[in-house]
Amino acid sequence: MQVAARTYRAWKTRLPALRAMEDAKIIDTLRSLKVVDGKGRPRPEILYGRRKMTAWLRRKGFPEVSKHTVDRLMRDEGMNGLVRGRRTRTTIPGKDGKRAGDLLNRNFTASAPNRVWVTDFTYVPVYSGFVYVALVIDLYSRAIVGWETSTVIDTAFVEQCLKMALWRREHSNRPVSKGLLHHSDAGSQYTSIRYTDTLEIEGLVPSIGSVGDAYDNAAAETVMGLFKNEAVTKGSPFRSGALKTESDVIEVVFGWVHWYNYDRLHSSLDHQTPEEFERTYYDENSGSLPDDAAHKTAA
Repeated sequence: MQVAARTYRAWKTRLPALRAMEDAKIIDTLRSLKVVDGKGRPRPEILYGRRKMTAWLRRKGFPEVSKHTVDRLMRDEGMNGLVRGRRTRTTIPGKDGKRAGDLLNRNFTASAPNRVWVTDFTYVPVYSGFVYVALVIDLYSRAIVGWETSTVIDTAFVEQCLKMALWRREHSNRPVSKGLLHHSDAGSQYTSIRYTDTLEIEGLVPSIGSVGDAYDNAAAETVMGLFKNEAVTKGSPFRSGALKTESDVIEVVFGWVHWYNYDRLHSSLDHQTPEEFERTYYDENSGSLPDDAAHKTAA
């Protein structure tokens, strides 16, 4: 194809278009997510789809970037985000049929932190069998306030998860008041006499989802699904290799929960993190965060 000399010289000296320069900056930022750390893992944000990636990029110095631009550049880079898979049900109903009523009734919202908690557990395959992972979630901010792992699926396992949640809230100056609504499915661990007694001792109000209802504990099941798809699935940025023992699972859970609470953007929270969402609540309702208020009182 014939090209005039002056056309070539004009192309050679012409500055790149503004869109091309902005695209290049965004592409560099997207590619940085693929850079692996010392354990061969990419950044967790590589799990984001178009909408969350758009919100994340706006936080990272691209306030005017559109979702259409992000979609186009992600497709060019072969980045599709994570596709959720199916969840295997682990609930084994209690045999005696005696349990608390469903006080939540599918209303998976809360007006403030420490008003309503939901809990559930799932399993992670390892070389020796299974490791079970339990989580306790605050419905106000979707924060994971407690977690526990075990190779035995018993009442002590889920009870320890609850106690961890209470301990963490107490030691972060966000203590739990009497009357918090504790919701779970009808699994035998949650309907046991021991667990029911623990709830009563701690001043928590038990709520058990109805049997045969696919949405009885949907909020907790959603978070468990996120855990399985983001933290445990093959190729996850939280795994550095095969999961062989409970220690490997503990490392994955710890890393994912910290990212989930402090860095992961949640669409239900207007693309804020759970920690940011709770801090905003305490700022607006007490004028300062609980720990800040404590320091001022001490002074």
